[in-house]
Amino acid sequence: MPVSEFDLIRRYFATATPARDDVLLGIGDDCALLAPPPGRVLAVTTDTLVAGRHFLADADPCALGHKSLAVNLSDLAAMGAEPAWVTLALTLPSADTGWLEAFVRGFAALAGAQGVQLVGGDTTRGPLSITIQVHGFVAPQAALRRGGARAGDRLFVSGSVGGAALALRLMQRRQAVPDALRQRLNRPQPRVALGRLLAGRASAAIDVSDGLVADLRHVCEASGLGAHIELARLPLLPEVAAVAAAGDWSAPLAGGDDYELLFTLAPQRAAELVAACADAGEPIQEIGYMADEPGVRLIYPDGRISEDVPDGFDHFKS
Repeated sequence: MPVSEFDLIRRYFATATPARDDVLLGIGDDCALLAPPPGRVLAVTTDTLVAGRHFLADADPCALGHKSLAVNLSDLAAMGAEPAWVTLALTLPSADTGWLEAFVRGFAALAGAQGVQLVGGDTTRGPLSITIQVHGFVAPQAALRRGGARAGDRLFVSGSVGGAALALRLMQRRQAVPDALRQRLNRPQPRVALGRLLAGRASAAIDVSDGLVADLRHVCEASGLGAHIELARLPLLPEVAAVAAAGDWSAPLAGGDDYELLFTLAPQRAAELVAACADAGEPIQEIGYMADEPGVRLIYPDGRISEDVPDGFDHFKS
């Protein structure tokens, strides 16, 4: 018997995530009714993932459920916000219940881990695409932005960079993909706890979604500065480091899908924050500094300085 849109909502989405006290009315009405806490503002972001563009058509649906939420939570992390609510709009070629069960399992596991409630959305039929909007809270004076960096600020990145891009490259070449790289591509971990630790402390922040250099340029432009990246200090998985050692730096510099936090710290605050991150188990690495002269410059391990910097991902150029 055919499954209706409303059957799908009741079966898979209505109780997929834990309930929150600040959700006055959730799934099942024309709108959700939500109660932001006093003294904090809403941080809201939306991302769309399209089959064949953002993920392979045969992608594991459980991993895709995780990733579709993770990439949005990463934006909240970059603002130092606490995640709270999420809406989900799914366009499906068919009501494939096996695919949906796996997708919701991955989505709900991450939502539960981050204390996020699904409060609404839409389902419709068409080419596979996923649109998610997440909402979080942050004190207005503590929100992280791209435009607060100052010349001399130290530049840091969390986790490692380039692993997801190298995984995709190997998959497209039909070569074996080490599990560590596959996990970086399929199940990125949004740095929500780190973002909240940096809130009110970092001078600027952004999440690395389109490539380290491309996203650093956004910080530079918003702050009216340039930056220097010391390539020898980039945190790289062994497989990425091997490719870079052979002279190919494109994965860590221009590869997308890292979903790490790139942020700046005033020199006088750096030691305190580095220690706090270590105590919290949040891996970060200093990779350079902000400078008065515009543009991004690469400092190679042999000391050579280059302004020949690769571009990152762009939907309408790539």
